[in-house]
Amino acid sequence: MKRIQDISIFIILILAGMMLSFQSIAEKPKPYTIVKTWDLPGVLDEVSGLSWAGNDQILMVEDEHATLYLYDLEAEKLEREIAFGENGDFEGVALDGNTAFAMRSDGMLFEIQQYLDENPKVKNYRSALSHKNNVETLAIDTQNHQLLFAPKDEDPNDDQVKGIYSFDLDTRKMQPEQLFKIDMLDRALKDYKEKKTERTFRPSDLAVHPRTGEFYILEGVHPKLLILSIKGDIKRVIDLDEKHFPQPEGITFSPDGRLFISNEGHGQPATVVEIRVSE
Repeated sequence: MKRIQDISIFIILILAGMMLSFQSIAEKPKPYTIVKTWDLPGVLDEVSGLSWAGNDQILMVEDEHATLYLYDLEAEKLEREIAFGENGDFEGVALDGNTAFAMRSDGMLFEIQQYLDENPKVKNYRSALSHKNNVETLAIDTQNHQLLFAPKDEDPNDDQVKGIYSFDLDTRKMQPEQLFKIDMLDRALKDYKEKKTERTFRPSDLAVHPRTGEFYILEGVHPKLLILSIKGDIKRVIDLDEKHFPQPEGITFSPDGRLFISNEGHGQPATVVEIRVSE
């Protein structure tokens, strides 16, 4: 009889532990919530970069044409298409006032002055990165008046890191030194480690939080969001649900901190998704 009682108590304890474990999982807060999703027109199926343009509008590029696309979030429609050169694999876009910048995947930066004009003036600048590094990122750091970008594939200086590089908007010169480095062997990335170290994290775009100055770096291959401190230390890694983020390629903030991520179309319309990251 005592043995039966002991077994019963043991089973009850196991069940209680399982219930507490399930409750803990159920109560674990989600790292982000989806605020709204916009379906984009077919011309933006390959959307690859975003930049806030003001007045509830976002400037976009896609990776087949040298064209800027101005999309109105409130009206939910494409307002303008601005061609600026020969077609190419354009992956990132950033705005500094009336001047737009577009990054081609071979590391060539294009400056489009008065980008809303019918015939904007275009200049280009060669960075230290090339097609071998595969550049998909571009963001403006307004506080330091510079543009930021990073290689998706191997870094030219060290395959154990991904460097964040910069372009000085005052001097219009590429800075030779990396602003900071993301260590592919950082403990925060241990669950994502790949056989080829440089594939552990492959940036598809980045943005600077307008209030905190933190860096939000996106990956599209295995959808995730990396949040770095202002010193470049990894604070968080957030896995993104592939149902809503099948291939996240662009990211931008509004001045008040709203966060937008774009996805290429995969048999369905490309999207822009506004999310709110949990504390």
